[in-house]
Amino acid sequence: MFTALLLFAGTMALSLWASFRVKRIYRRYAAEPSVGGLTGAEAARRILEDEGISDVAIEAQEGELTDHYDPMRKKLVLSSDNYHGTSIAALAVSAHEAGHAIQHARAYLPLHLRMAAVGATTFASQIVMWLPLIGMFTGLFNTTTGLILMASGWGIIMLFNLVTLPVEFDASNRARLALRSSGVLSSTTESSGVDRVLNAAALTYVAAFITSLAYFLWHLLPLLMGRREE
Repeated sequence: MFTALLLFAGTMALSLWASFRVKRIYRRYAAEPSVGGLTGAEAARRILEDEGISDVAIEAQEGELTDHYDPMRKKLVLSSDNYHGTSIAALAVSAHEAGHAIQHARAYLPLHLRMAAVGATTFASQIVMWLPLIGMFTGLFNTTTGLILMASGWGIIMLFNLVTLPVEFDASNRARLALRSSGVLSSTTESSGVDRVLNAAALTYVAAFITSLAYFLWHLLPLLMGRREE
């Protein structure tokens, strides 16, 4: 029981730290205007045009850091502050999402693997969320069956998070190159700010992978050892 509590506390602390760090750095650079004065939407459009991509819509959405690329609808969705904003943070986030659109256009394999795994990962997330409660209140599963199901669920989530890492790091690298080659960034200060925003965001994906790996091993090891620690 103590080990389980320690695992929960440790992974929760890691996730909270990564989330706090990315928000702190994002907000710092959201207050620093870029020299060129392009909005996030304009920067994303310039990057896509430079890459010969003309079939991706760019839309605004309410909320903080709600930015994402929707490959099914070929739509780049930016939070309102990043869509309309001219800050260094807006450029970094918008360029990162444009990086995903470039990946899609170039048939980047890890992106397509992640897209294919979304359904299975959603199902696995439901398993690891509800199975402990079902087992606790109904006694429907014995310990071994429960461990197998939980290890399988966390294994799928862990693999999804593993595939996500190269997708996110590659999108950030594409963002850096595109911002510099297109002339959007005008100074080393802006480049440094963009790097800090993108690096902080990457930590959240690393934290998610470490968390899912820890829970996967927590449920798998007792099966391999033939017992579960009490």
